[in-house]
Amino acid sequence: MKLSKIYDPREMNSYQFVAMTGLVMTILANIILLFIDKTVENFNALYLCWFVFFGLGTIANFNSKPDDHDHHHHH
Repeated sequence: MKLSKIYDPREMNSYQFVAMTGLVMTILANIILLFIDKTVENFNALYLCWFVFFGLGTIANFNSKPDDHDHHHHH
């Protein structure tokens, strides 16, 4: 099991990358909401969604064959 598939963006699959991007954007949005003193009902549920999405992507990444690539090559 190659643990770098969890933390190295170059080895993440599309699902993991989308989840990480979503997490970063959610954190930034949360900071903005705190700064402007606004609340959004159930906003924190997004963290659970990104965690589950990342977890499922990680399972898929670990189960993929080394020749499986989730990105496109441009020539």
